[in-house]
Amino acid sequence: MENMIIKDIISQHAEEAAFLWLLRDAAVRQPHYDLKDLSALDERVEAHIDGLRIAGDEGWEVCKEVLLFQDSGEVFAASVLAFESGNEDRIQSLKDMVIETPELNRGMISALAWLSYPQAKDAIQDCLHSEKPLIRQVGIVASALHRQNPGLFLKEALADPNPFLRARALKAVGELNQNNLLPEVMANAQDEDANCRFYAAWTGLLLREASTIPILQSFVETGGHHAEQALSLLLRRMRIDEAHQFQRSLAQQTETKRLSVQALGMIGDPSTIDLLFEHMSIPELSRVAGEAFSMVTGLDIAYESLETEWPEGFEAGPTESPDDDDVTMDADEDLCWPDINQLKQWWGKNKHYYKNKTAYLCGKSKTLDGLTTVLKTGFQRQRAAAALELTIRQPDIPLFETRAPARRQLSLLTRDS
Repeated sequence: MENMIIKDIISQHAEEAAFLWLLRDAAVRQPHYDLKDLSALDERVEAHIDGLRIAGDEGWEVCKEVLLFQDSGEVFAASVLAFESGNEDRIQSLKDMVIETPELNRGMISALAWLSYPQAKDAIQDCLHSEKPLIRQVGIVASALHRQNPGLFLKEALADPNPFLRARALKAVGELNQNNLLPEVMANAQDEDANCRFYAAWTGLLLREASTIPILQSFVETGGHHAEQALSLLLRRMRIDEAHQFQRSLAQQTETKRLSVQALGMIGDPSTIDLLFEHMSIPELSRVAGEAFSMVTGLDIAYESLETEWPEGFEAGPTESPDDDDVTMDADEDLCWPDINQLKQWWGKNKHYYKNKTAYLCGKSKTLDGLTTVLKTGFQRQRAAAALELTIRQPDIPLFETRAPARRQLSLLTRDS
């Protein structure tokens, strides 16, 4: 009986670690999480991982059992234990699983990023030396997440025939700010693979190669999952008048209307606030317009109780109707509904603090001090924007990783303050 109880407790640790990892995997990109929230979530994940550590071999056996669920969260928990133990059989069994089911590599990569670099270094090096492209990709991504340059392995990956490895290596060059690899990056700018073409252009522009602008513009104009990331960098590399012109062109097309509203927040010009109020009156655009308003002004709409109720009759995301074939998720489900009248009153009292035709992020001028403040105190999407702005202004530093374990982020921010 006692053994059964102990196994139940260990199983609960494994299930909770996997579940909380899934929450965290989403939280790092969500608009209502800040670094303190992320830190609290990380502590919960670590508590359950620690429970598995204390259980020793029994903890591993339970993790091995739940791997049958074929989910990245379970792979994360098992990988942390395996890499910490250095047990080659355990590590190889997880690599075999990832090779068989490639989408599970997120859990393995996240485990290597979860560990400190001294803990993960040998395992990352083993991945980089692998004959399997997917495992080399794990090594490249884990290195990049730790902001450690994998050196020759990165350069070789930029010319690898495997497009998944090549695309992730191209992104890593930008994250690590490796300007010396720009010629190899640009060799991929016309790649047949869309992901390779995108990350070559994204990294190229981050490294100040203006010839990639038309490539990124095409990704924005055609939509797709790269459009928002392309737009975020494009607008920040343009003069403010050029950015406004491109935003207006997006507003003319139905397919890019939502992107055009997001663009107003990315540009950060207070002269467009009245336009954001207009967008707030359209249910499909209201919440994202509210987020853009906060991007410019720094106002926390929910905290200040300036939100309103869901509009009557409006539907977004999957419905309960069996006849509805649209299963698209609500992209704005984590955003609040802005109360237009209350926000107009707030703006009337506070707009004198802002200067038109000047770029702001969360109410801060885009200076190093202002952007660093946002990186410390903003919500995750705001923090990612601040990290990008800081790298643009400081071309010798890597892109700050806002998805890293909170303890590591806090250590870096404290060190650099």
